[in-house]
Amino acid sequence: MAKPTRPGAGNSKKKGATKGSGGNGRKSLEGRGPTPKAEDRAWHVAGKRKAAQERFVAAGGRPKQRQANVNRTSKPRQNDDTETVTGRNSVLEALRTKIPATAFYIAQRVEMDDRVKEMLSIAHHREIPVLEVTRPELDRMAGFDGVHQGVALKVPPYEYAHVQDVLEQVVDRGQTPLFVALDGITDPRNLGAIIRSTAAFGGHAVIVPQRRSASVNSAAWKTSAGAAARIPVAVAGNLTSTLKDLKKQGVFVLGLDGGGDVSLPDLQLADRPVVIVVGSEGKGLSRLVTETCDQIVSIPISSATESLNAGIAASVALFHVSTVRAA
Repeated sequence: MAKPTRPGAGNSKKKGATKGSGGNGRKSLEGRGPTPKAEDRAWHVAGKRKAAQERFVAAGGRPKQRQANVNRTSKPRQNDDTETVTGRNSVLEALRTKIPATAFYIAQRVEMDDRVKEMLSIAHHREIPVLEVTRPELDRMAGFDGVHQGVALKVPPYEYAHVQDVLEQVVDRGQTPLFVALDGITDPRNLGAIIRSTAAFGGHAVIVPQRRSASVNSAAWKTSAGAAARIPVAVAGNLTSTLKDLKKQGVFVLGLDGGGDVSLPDLQLADRPVVIVVGSEGKGLSRLVTETCDQIVSIPISSATESLNAGIAASVALFHVSTVRAA
């Protein structure tokens, strides 16, 4: 049985020269013509979509407007800069301070304690949408290693303060300024812990550099246990310049470092306006910041311990200053 061949192909088994067809096979040689568009092929996904659209229009529906082909090479950016606050203490504190939240999420069959009841009451009173979601959905919203405790709150991007504005507000209230500045700290959980300690020991603000620094994101919110809603975080375009400006206005700059020339218990400036500068756990204070400080203060620790975490070091220093001021 002869093997079938494609149209227009020769099937001769003769060797050598053969006579031409005189143009009789030209049509076969031309093939099937141009390939039809995808939407014109009934078996193609685009063709099925087109057929469904035609049936929809025939039934009285309105045809969908095709979007213009603009910059197909890049994915359009989503306009969603909100942060997700998770954890019962953080969410409750954010609701209490009337942060303009856009949605309150609560897990299905969540344990209803007093905090959750107060959250629901505040959300209903402020007409914040309350959405019941599954725990896996909350896990996704909380992100990697996030602990949501069955609740989450969508809030707008954090509004940073200006250092000079905060200083004037503290002075106008007749208080002695107590700030904490971060030098090279990039972990938002350290930032959150320092915000929490600043609130606990009577501090007034945390100052972060504009570049190469942790920002107030969901991790910082969670670690601060809601204190980020009460303690302003100010941005310094240049930390060294900002510290120099504070010095000109009578604020003493104290840098924390293990090799400091003054031990924390011997500090004589605790009752003055001060800004405590905390460096990263690895590199410590930068050279320019160190040169700007009025004093470099060390925290006495056991020789078996190499150094303290930035958040813990800030907490110890803040506790000492608050104790001296309360005496």
